[in-house]
Amino acid sequence: MASRLVAAAASSTSSPLARLVSRRGLAGAADGHGPAKVPLWKDPMSPSKWKEEHFVLASLSMWGAVIYGGIKFFTGGKKEDKAEAAPAQAA
Repeated sequence: MASRLVAAAASSTSSPLARLVSRRGLAGAADGHGPAKVPLWKDPMSPSKWKEEHFVLASLSMWGAVIYGGIKFFTGGKKEDKAEAAPAQAA
């Protein structure tokens, strides 16, 4: 709101302020910047072309697998002690 007031005031007079006010609005939002991004499954061997959210999901999955595998490796997995079952009593 304030920027509109400044722009309106600057446009009504010829001052140096008029040159500093940007009037593009949302004109550049639809322009593509750089190469088009693709989903992970369309080009799995090129992470630089992936969409950002797909890259994040793949990275988190990889780190989760590395941490889980490291825990299983260094702790030796879960070792269950099989207790002898109590003999069933015949009634």
